[in-house]
Amino acid sequence: QVQLVESGGGLVQPGGSLRLSCAASGSIFSINAMGWYRQAPGKERELVATITSGGSTNYADSVKGRCTISRDNAKNTVYLQVNSLKPEDTAVYYCNAKIRRMYSASVYDYWGQGTQVTVSS
Repeated sequence: QVQLVESGGGLVQPGGSLRLSCAASGSIFSINAMGWYRQAPGKERELVATITSGGSTNYADSVKGRCTISRDNAKNTVYLQVNSLKPEDTAVYYCNAKIRRMYSASVYDYWGQGTQVTVSS
């Protein structure tokens, strides 16, 4: 079994900041790319940022310059620092990881349960 558990969401005022965390646990052999996606009400899930096992990053245009994704490979954890939050950043944020389980040669997509981020005054 593999689990992704997110934390760090909440209510933030416009212009504020927050840091999301996502820890992977279970029968893990290795983790390839990790990332954050978000889904606002009535909209499709969209990419926010990704990071490879080597540390290469990719960001959506909507968050470039305001977001930093990072990971701690020793802790199987990925972080998302978001600054200068806007009301349009309001969404459920999901963690994603491409994981190879122990005793398996295949890599599977895993998702966290989601954490709500609300930007409002």
